Amino acid sequence: MARRRQLYEGKAKILFEGPEPGTLVQYFKDDATALNGEKKGIITGKGVLNNRISEYLMLRLAEIGVPTHFVRRLNMREQLIREVEIIPIEVVVRNVAAGSISKRLGIAEGTRLPRSIIEYYYKNDALGDPMVAEEHITAFGWAAPPDMDDMVALTLRINDFLTGLFLGVGITLVDFKIEFGRLWENEDMRIVLADEISPDNCRLWDSKTNEKMDKDRFRRDMGRVEEAYQEVAKRLGILPEAGMRDMKGPETIQ
Repeated sequence: MARRRQLYEGKAKILFEGPEPGTLVQYFKDDATALNGEKKGIITGKGVLNNRISEYLMLRLAEIGVPTHFVRRLNMREQLIREVEIIPIEVVVRNVAAGSISKRLGIAEGTRLPRSIIEYYYKNDALGDPMVAEEHITAFGWAAPPDMDDMVALTLRINDFLTGLFLGVGITLVDFKIEFGRLWENEDMRIVLADEISPDNCRLWDSKTNEKMDKDRFRRDMGRVEEAYQEVAKRLGILPEAGMRDMKGPETIQ
């Protein structure tokens, strides 16, 4: 395995220097966190599955014209991505009441919302990723009004497409979190979808039984977490070629 320089390590992924200028290698870990990092654990095989699921969804979104940072999958746990300037905002789309919106507003979990709701959270672990309004985002310069217009338009398009895609395999897309970045090409800049889309940042319920098929099983100590992630991949038709055989991570130099 080629030695690569590690640039950043987050809760679920590690970023390494890419083979070409303007690229990075994104490595998916099995580590799991919840409750703003208060709960930590390992979900065996999660990194392998999330790599495949995110690859599949990014490619499908690209087919309908959604620009992303994804280039190609390299192996079981790594993918090549374009280097982008991450906008420090988490964009959350809610279709069905669950999680924090149920607690904040007293809406019973499982209630279908009158329409899809977009929320924004400032990416800051020390502050607990606080919820913010568009006025905060533009006032503090985290994103300009034209950036916000692009992010909202892309978010609505992503939600419409993924809702239908998951429904087609018997899964309800309850809510999800996405991130965007600025991709610079010479003097030109465009907003692209970044990070990942997987059961780590989507709430996915079985359409008939409402059984949870995402990281809520880890958050709430429900058990069968690995099986839930595998079931999502199975329904999408993308279980790894060699089953859940793992691969060693890359060697790194600091």
